[in-house]
Amino acid sequence: MSEENLITEYSDEQLSKIIVSYKKMRAREKRKYIKRKEKDGFIEMNRARAKAHYDAHKEVKAQKYQDNKQLLKYKSLYNYYKLNDKINVFINKYPDRVDYLNQHGFKVEAQVQVEE
Repeated sequence: MSEENLITEYSDEQLSKIIVSYKKMRAREKRKYIKRKEKDGFIEMNRARAKAHYDAHKEVKAQKYQDNKQLLKYKSLYNYYKLNDKINVFINKYPDRVDYLNQHGFKVEAQVQVEE
């Protein structure tokens, strides 16, 4: 069943009730979090948990970065050329990097020139 069919099955009144209910739930959860956060030691305990996780996974993150360093570098360069509407220049200047990006699931396509 598609998402469009799900939405059309509800009347406007039902949709507004769902939205109001969701907003109330989010507000209730936020109040609950704020109340829990104000308890003694929660912030310190949370910081200690986060620091322990960081210390335990520091090497894993560093290794993951090293493994993906080239891909991240090439994506960054591609995004620079894309931002400046020069994707064709990127494709012509760095065909090896375009091949690398395409092999790793990042589709690089040439810009279509629109003539007026």
